[in-house]
Amino acid sequence: MTRAERLPRALRPFAFGQYRLLVAALAASLLSAGAWLVAAVWQVVELGGSPIDLSLVATGSALGLVAAVLVGGVAADRIPQRRILFVVEIVRGLTFAVAALLAGSGVIEVWHIAVLSFVLGIADGFFYPAYSAWLPSLLPADQLLAANGVEGVLRPAVMQAAGPALASALIAIQAPWLAFAVVAVLQAAAAVVLALMRTTAVRREFEATDLHPFRQVLVDFRDGFAYLLRTRWLFATLVFSIVLVFLIMGPIEVLLPFAVKDQTGGGAGAFALVLAAFGVGGAVGSLGVASLPLPRRYLTLMILAWGVGCVPLAIIGFTSWLWVMVVAVFIVGVLFDGAQVVWGTLLQRRVPPAMLGRVSSLDFFVSLALMPISMAVAGPVGEAIGLAPAFLIAGLVPPFLALATLAFARLGQDELAHPLEPTAADPTTVTGAEAVAGFEFPADERRAESTEP
Repeated sequence: MTRAERLPRALRPFAFGQYRLLVAALAASLLSAGAWLVAAVWQVVELGGSPIDLSLVATGSALGLVAAVLVGGVAADRIPQRRILFVVEIVRGLTFAVAALLAGSGVIEVWHIAVLSFVLGIADGFFYPAYSAWLPSLLPADQLLAANGVEGVLRPAVMQAAGPALASALIAIQAPWLAFAVVAVLQAAAAVVLALMRTTAVRREFEATDLHPFRQVLVDFRDGFAYLLRTRWLFATLVFSIVLVFLIMGPIEVLLPFAVKDQTGGGAGAFALVLAAFGVGGAVGSLGVASLPLPRRYLTLMILAWGVGCVPLAIIGFTSWLWVMVVAVFIVGVLFDGAQVVWGTLLQRRVPPAMLGRVSSLDFFVSLALMPISMAVAGPVGEAIGLAPAFLIAGLVPPFLALATLAFARLGQDELAHPLEPTAADPTTVTGAEAVAGFEFPADERRAESTEP
């Protein structure tokens, strides 16, 4: 029995030293990101900012992310991902340090925070594709589900809970500038950890070309988008997720606070409890999926979990009991984040390594495409038809959408034709011709690592 096999399934990736370092860097980065969210908001408040100012800061981050994520996907398929993550952490650390310097000297203004948020959004746009593309180079295929489960636990526990708590404590001790300074140190720690890791080769064979680098970026993006369009399981899932996000994100982000206030009489604390239940549910769902083998009917169960997972939302508009809302969003969190762990694993197992960075960035970009529209229309729709009908739509339409997706895209046939049991030896690179042909294989063979630190 190997060292990994002696551990519980959810912890087996920790048997690999390089993965332990990566998780340490990820945890430090998530902690700083969560602390920044609270510190930046409180800094705006201390400056006498309005909700419009807070919206400006949030918009800056979103614009940076949208502007960079597609380029980040191309970069992740061309540049060793460790180098990308190292540069990202350096940029984030310098950004936090600038915020600390401006705030500590008393010259910071709202527009400074908006610009810094824009830079952080750009950094995030490069981070997510590089992380997703690098993970299969560090772990065998049968450990990827557990690794994605670990990430699913860390995000709510560290970024949504520990990070804001750290920022709140530091602001209470001194001021937002102290929180900015501490997160800058956290980012430096993440960069040091990444510097200690080995650089793995990009799992792609490059063909000689005379194209200008800018045109090559466009060609890479075109190839990634073309692969997305012709790969049925991938295209169908992303279309489903676009519509799903449109249906549920507006009610959750915009209408849920009013449901808590108007129907239960609760205040900010009650709303925070509901959000915490969603995060705890996500952590439980991620850990549960990470503790189990990848199901044979992975596409069916994933789509149904997302669709059926919305049903508890239908109750929210009809109850005046806070505990019912807490239980409802907890169930949504369990099923949603559990399915998300499966989805991340499918991308890493079924997308050719040469395409993984671009597909990951397209997944992130496309999945969020209708989120701003959903939030924009949720308020007017809620006022026009009422909270109860709005949540009823958000809860009951997705299951039918899930069944339609499974039927029309024939995902049941696809998952049976492409089982994901680990194999003894699989290819590790894919040529341009294979990528264009839509070649699929489990990427469980790790590339030889260079000795470069």
